[in-house]
Amino acid sequence: EWVLSFMAITSVGAIAVAMNSHWQPDELRYALDDSGAKVLFADRERLAILARCVGLPDDLDVLAVHTSDLPIDRARHLETVLGESLDANGQASTTVDMPLATIRPEDDATIFYTSGSTGHPKGVVSSHRNVLAALMSWEFDGEVGRLVLGLGPVDPTPQRSALVGVPLFHVTGSHAVFLQAFREQRRLVSMYRWDVAVAAELIEREHIDRFIAPAAMTGDLVEHALVSDRDLSSLVALGGGGAPRAPEQVRNIDRELDNTAPITGWGMTETNAIGAGIAGPAYVERPDSSGRASILLDLRIVDDVGAELPVGERGELVVRGTSVISGYWNRPDANAETFVDGWLRTGDVAFLDDEGYLFIVDRIKDLVIRGGENIGCGAVEAALLEHPAVVEASVYGVPDDRLGEEVGATVFVRADVADDELRTFLSERLARFEVPRFITIESEPLPRTASGKILKRGLRDAAVDRLGR
Repeated sequence: EWVLSFMAITSVGAIAVAMNSHWQPDELRYALDDSGAKVLFADRERLAILARCVGLPDDLDVLAVHTSDLPIDRARHLETVLGESLDANGQASTTVDMPLATIRPEDDATIFYTSGSTGHPKGVVSSHRNVLAALMSWEFDGEVGRLVLGLGPVDPTPQRSALVGVPLFHVTGSHAVFLQAFREQRRLVSMYRWDVAVAAELIEREHIDRFIAPAAMTGDLVEHALVSDRDLSSLVALGGGGAPRAPEQVRNIDRELDNTAPITGWGMTETNAIGAGIAGPAYVERPDSSGRASILLDLRIVDDVGAELPVGERGELVVRGTSVISGYWNRPDANAETFVDGWLRTGDVAFLDDEGYLFIVDRIKDLVIRGGENIGCGAVEAALLEHPAVVEASVYGVPDDRLGEEVGATVFVRADVADDELRTFLSERLARFEVPRFITIESEPLPRTASGKILKRGLRDAAVDRLGR
């Protein structure tokens, strides 16, 4: 239903708004209000969250899928709506023509919400041209790569297959897996939620040749391959994204999965998932690199005043190209901060080597990237400060072998409070993945700089040392 509704929405010139399925009521309500959505497709779990939202937009039409319950008065079953034009034999009782829609390349096509370092998530608006440029760029880069390696065209028979194990509300799932399947005529095999044993069974049974997922999931698959007897020989490409892989995982893919090439890249929601890419032997030789720039994009490393830096020097990564969005939804403030002279400021600290390979080394933005999910530290801090016992809060990333980072927090409290109590409090305000796994409770004010800012890096380093990470 997600796939079909996405196709229907974009084919009539409307905008498809992809909402995070882990959101809590406040986040869902914000996105509905911010986007001005008129129709919401929701399953049982999302309907339950919607029922807890206060003051839904009066003109919101809710279509329910995969549920017998309708906790929202205005909700209707999608099957009922579709069946209204069928007769008793299931045949169309009336002819329904597709509405005439003049869609221009520069028209808005999608809104994907991405977390910033503070406040509510930003709506990333992509045009039809942006999305198509990304899809065709992957194809173009792939063809060039095969020519460089002296390889011939890909045999279209038998039909190739990809496993969908990541959410479609992120550009990795929607673009690199779902929409790219149209370009490559791939069959899609979908999972409801991640389970490594089920994934291995599907790869073996369905002869899956490509799987793209964050490092935590591809790492699970490699470890499962070592202890199970599943035949994963059909898997030709094991792609990553969202967060960097540990170098050892790259080597394990190359060593333990005979026919499988490790692949990764760098991209953003704002670039429609493309940016840089690397695969196979080049990746094994440079497991900490994100690869070379896509042929249709320009990458630069700049200093604090926007001057381009020479090879090897670290600075902020900026990008421009046809897949890069022109702006955020209703956020002129974010546009002014992010776009400078036609370049998109990424907030990533990086450098390019003398062969053009990109290396991401740090972040300027105050974000935690947990298993490919961007988590704004400011939003988590704000939620913590709502608790009556919390006086100060500092949120940061803690290294994690599987997820890349976990969320950590140090709080100064005025009364006794347990970390589990804080997590329960946050679970009603934040998505599950945003709730800190590690919480340090202090009875004294948090250390600050001379200018009054909390010494977040020092608190993070102390937590990492204490946890032995």
